[in-house]
Amino acid sequence: MKNIVVLVSGGGTNLQALIDAQNRGDITNGRIVCVISSNPNAYALVRARENGIETEVIRSRDYNYFAGYDKALTELVQSKKADLVVLAGFMTILGSIFIKAFENRIINIHPALIPSFCGEGYYGLRVHEEALRRGVKVTGATAHFVNEICDGGPIILQKAVEIKSGDTPEVLQRRVMEQAEWKILPQAVNLFCNDKIKVIGDTTEITE
Repeated sequence: MKNIVVLVSGGGTNLQALIDAQNRGDITNGRIVCVISSNPNAYALVRARENGIETEVIRSRDYNYFAGYDKALTELVQSKKADLVVLAGFMTILGSIFIKAFENRIINIHPALIPSFCGEGYYGLRVHEEALRRGVKVTGATAHFVNEICDGGPIILQKAVEIKSGDTPEVLQRRVMEQAEWKILPQAVNLFCNDKIKVIGDTTEITE
């Protein structure tokens, strides 16, 4: 049974998708052991507590140097004996110490089809605003491993979502969450927990 630690900053809708999947039995050989937030007021912490999951809060602003925060976050997650770290709306930059400590063991969900609309500054509504501005007909979400390049780690799963006439960024954001993010993030976590993902260079291979 693999230990999953989820990092959050906000409302925790992707965390809820993971909790729901776990409660349905859709995540096998893994369990969420701790939810760690960069924001003490994040509603994601309430979601965790309501489901009997341990919570912690760690803020980068409480450290004089980023390296100190990077080390402290790494040690905190290691103390939970984490096999997998999931970023579910975590809005704080991860440092090199953390990324190296959990190489190919950090999964993020991005609300676009990488390599489109990704990289530094592309998060939240901006992703959907840019998709609409460029007039693309299909967007979606990507579950990927995290490395030191923003949104640059090996892709695990992607799911496409249709853009409809009259969409606003808010409407599109909700559709992408419902039709893609909340589906492929639990799937990616389940694949990892069952040792079904093989990293080959910058790509992944899903095994049966």
